[in-house]
Amino acid sequence: MSGMNTSGWKAFEFKVLVEPRDIEKTTKGGLILADETIEKDQFKRQEGILVDVGPMAFSWAEWPEGVEKPKPGARVMFSKFTADALTGKDGKTYWIMNDKSIMAIEDTDE
Repeated sequence: MSGMNTSGWKAFEFKVLVEPRDIEKTTKGGLILADETIEKDQFKRQEGILVDVGPMAFSWAEWPEGVEKPKPGARVMFSKFTADALTGKDGKTYWIMNDKSIMAIEDTDE
């Protein structure tokens, strides 16, 4: 994923828009997972690509000094319990959430 916003949605205020990683429908061994298992996995912590960032996102007073703020294209970890699903004009599912719902960002300094 390139991080380009093809969803047709823009995040406002402190919101961010994330394209979640696809849920695996088979195990590494090739077993097909039951729909109930897949549905349960969709409500766990997730990772995805940050697609859009609202103009006020990550601008809190307590933001750690020297830590770069996440930008579109970054791979992030988030909790879906604090997000709302929406469908983009491209047919993909996206999650809109508060910036503080982002729990981690992939370290690219390695």
